[in-house]
Amino acid sequence: QVQLVESGGGLVQPGGSLRLSCAASGSILSIDTMGWYRQAPGKQRESVAFITTGGMTNYVDSVKGRFTISRDNAKNTVALQMNSLKPEDTAVYYCNADVSTPLFGRKNHWGQGTQVTVSS
Repeated sequence: QVQLVESGGGLVQPGGSLRLSCAASGSILSIDTMGWYRQAPGKQRESVAFITTGGMTNYVDSVKGRFTISRDNAKNTVALQMNSLKPEDTAVYYCNADVSTPLFGRKNHWGQGTQVTVSS
């Protein structure tokens, strides 16, 4: 059983910063790509950023230059540093990872989501 647990969401004023963290736990052999998605009310879930095991990153255009994704392979964690936040960044943010386990092989997993609200 694999669990992804997010933390770090909350309410912040426009221009502020938040740092999201996600920790994977369970019978993990390896983790491939890890990423963050978000879903705003009435909108589809979108990929925000992802990072490969080797550290290659990719960002959606709307967050480039403001968000930074990082990971700690030894601790099975991924983080999203969000700076210069805008009201349009308001959404539920989800951690996602491709995790390999002895019993089930490689599967995609989601966290439960953490709310980020940018408002004055």
